[in-house]
Amino acid sequence: MIFSPKKDVFFDMLFTISENVKEAAQYFVEYKIQSVSDLKEFARVMKEYERKGDSFIHELVVQLNKTFITPIEREDIHQLAMKMDDVLDGFEQCSARFEMFSFTDIDEHMVKFFDYIYQSTIEIVHALELLSHKKLLDMRQHAIKIKDYETKCDEILRASIKNLFVTQKDPIKLIQYKELYEMLEEIADSCEDVANTLETIIMRNA
Repeated sequence: MIFSPKKDVFFDMLFTISENVKEAAQYFVEYKIQSVSDLKEFARVMKEYERKGDSFIHELVVQLNKTFITPIEREDIHQLAMKMDDVLDGFEQCSARFEMFSFTDIDEHMVKFFDYIYQSTIEIVHALELLSHKKLLDMRQHAIKIKDYETKCDEILRASIKNLFVTQKDPIKLIQYKELYEMLEEIADSCEDVANTLETIIMRNA
């Protein structure tokens, strides 16, 4: 059994999923890519986080299928889990792209993306902890912060691509940077999707 039994097993499962997402984000942010050889290990570990997340999702779905009464709508439980899984998938796909490109030139725009996305995952964990204690209205402040971080990532995307077309003369590098910027912004979008799902849960249950 992956999850320890608690009174509200689904809230426990969702919180565990959120913690795995945050741990993956922390690794993504803190891992120092200094050479091409570092990229293989980076991608490998991110894949392990993604696989762990998949195992959590699988157990949650099994539990949903055999439980008649759930603490909130089963569709909301499933939706929240899948939106968090999208964040994790984004990390894994982005790390794989870094390895594919043999990309080691992390710039200041990427560092800002990393930080805002990581902060978003921290807010997700805080919100899911509140959910586990049935403090639904208190979750809203964390949903708002996640959306604020996504707005900042939108601004970084615009600024980074504008700067890219001015300063980058190598067309291959230009394509690589642009794709990575856009993938990072998509992870921020997935975090916002989690926030939107949290707000739906608040609206239906608070």
